Amino acid sequence: MPAATPPICDFDWPAPDFRLPATDGKIYAYDDIAGPNGTLVMFICNHCPFVLAILDKIERDARDLSALGIGVAAICSNDAASYPADSFENMVRMAESRGFPFPYLHDEDQSVARAYDAVCTPDFFGFNAQGGLQYRGRLDASRAAPVSEPLPRDLYAAMESVAKTGRGPADQIPSMGCSIKWKAAV
Repeated sequence: MPAATPPICDFDWPAPDFRLPATDGKIYAYDDIAGPNGTLVMFICNHCPFVLAILDKIERDARDLSALGIGVAAICSNDAASYPADSFENMVRMAESRGFPFPYLHDEDQSVARAYDAVCTPDFFGFNAQGGLQYRGRLDASRAAPVSEPLPRDLYAAMESVAKTGRGPADQIPSMGCSIKWKAAV
């Protein structure tokens, strides 16, 4: 499966708002997840090997970033008709079995993925407290298979800087993953 790579960070691009259902039965808007020091919006899914290879690290970083005042949420926008592993029911199962430390949101009509111009899973959008984009990079140097040796925590370091200074790093390495599974045009 070919990997997709998102564009580089468009600094201060404003975070698009949304209202999406989550696996915990609630509806979340951007403001509901925004933290006092910034916000991380992640596009992930249940089946992508790139996501599955780093899911433990995503959970670790979400917990660590929450402690820094960064709000965190994950969104699944994939076409569940073509990719049943990404259905809302399977999202609920994954979130519950793993004990996700963040809301896992369902973007069934894919409007939020389009508003964010999400490209792949995982695709990370790190915003400062004012809602301006400061990071659109990778979690770390992991790829589609788990890596046993410790890697520099690119996402965590970038969002730690955002929490402390309001700015992300000038140099960012894009994330890589499976393309968003778009619905066929009607």
